[in-house]
Amino acid sequence: MDFEPTTKVAELCAHLEAFVKEHVLPVERDYAAYLDNAPNRWTTPPLMRELQAKARAEGLWNLFLPDPELGAGLSNLEYAPLAEIMGRVWWSAEVFNCSAPDTGNMETLYLYGTEAQKNRWLRPLLNAEIRSGFGMTEPDVASSDATNIECSIKREGDEYVINGRKWFTTGAMRDICEILIVMGKTNPGNPDRHRQQSMILVPRNTPGVRIVRHVKTLGYDDAPLGEPEIAFDNVRVPAGNMLLGEGRGFEIAQGRLGPGRIHHCMRLIGGAQRALDLMLDRVEKRMTFGRKLSKHQSIREDIARSWCEIEQARLLTLKAAAKMDKYGNKQARDLISAIKIVAPLMAQTVIDRAMQIHGGLGLTEDLPLAELFNYARQIRLADGPDQVHMMSLGGQLIRKWHTEKGTNL
Repeated sequence: MDFEPTTKVAELCAHLEAFVKEHVLPVERDYAAYLDNAPNRWTTPPLMRELQAKARAEGLWNLFLPDPELGAGLSNLEYAPLAEIMGRVWWSAEVFNCSAPDTGNMETLYLYGTEAQKNRWLRPLLNAEIRSGFGMTEPDVASSDATNIECSIKREGDEYVINGRKWFTTGAMRDICEILIVMGKTNPGNPDRHRQQSMILVPRNTPGVRIVRHVKTLGYDDAPLGEPEIAFDNVRVPAGNMLLGEGRGFEIAQGRLGPGRIHHCMRLIGGAQRALDLMLDRVEKRMTFGRKLSKHQSIREDIARSWCEIEQARLLTLKAAAKMDKYGNKQARDLISAIKIVAPLMAQTVIDRAMQIHGGLGLTEDLPLAELFNYARQIRLADGPDQVHMMSLGGQLIRKWHTEKGTNL
């Protein structure tokens, strides 16, 4: 299997890496300082707008979208090293209009939206004129089993009425978040539990949409995105806001979450690589017990393990991307589950080592490690927790073994 990038991708990688080095990394602290002192943490920092204008002018825009007219026309395998570069700074993917949940929402609208829905929501998202949120997880049920979702979506004439509560609704605190994609039940009595759910477009300013509170993770609020708890109290939207049709929520989710999962893994590999780079720099600058940190055996072991684990996750992610491109998301679900199990835990482990090597500094806002760690820990739950992916992959492997042996389960 050849993972050598094409000339086009190699040039894009070099261009993107130079952009991040020249424009993003030097202002990393400035971005955080602006948010710390902003009167409204949910407003897009002017610095982000400046970076976006530069990125768009240089053709580094919508790189995630495979449609060459709307995006860069890249496959999953081609996009992987670019997402990794963006992952070195937790917020930098937005600079290139490639950040979650907007990428997943844009892909959803692109794949499943009507022309009217695309014109109203997709085009402004592609231009970063607005932002979006995604509401799936609920506080009152075990959302690791998405069939548990209780949010009600009922048809009444030419409208749907939505009642329920969501949380970790990524992106919904942003002041320019204008549209939410919400998953709920349109047919709770359907004997097929995977045909009970639907996804519907809900403008955030619709009467009855109420932000209950903002939810932090490990003390971080992920501003200016945010992940609030939202109540939907008799929220009415036009029937034309339904995506694809009633009962097709799981179908959309599988189409949406496959690329979304791999994008997170790609970015986390970049975050882990950044942590390793910081380790390598640190160990040459610090002395303990009369010698550089780099001379200590335990430090060398941490660096060696980290390099191996990053490379293993990187290769597995590239293999998953290649299988998705060749056979589709459904056929690649084994490798998608595998990378979702491996990459976030790997990143968390490597970043933790980097924090340890940096001592107290590693826990502070002076370095990106603590926030990268928070991101890695989140993704061990987001888009399906580790245990669900292990259960799914284990089941697939058992069924495959019995099929190949010609035995019955």
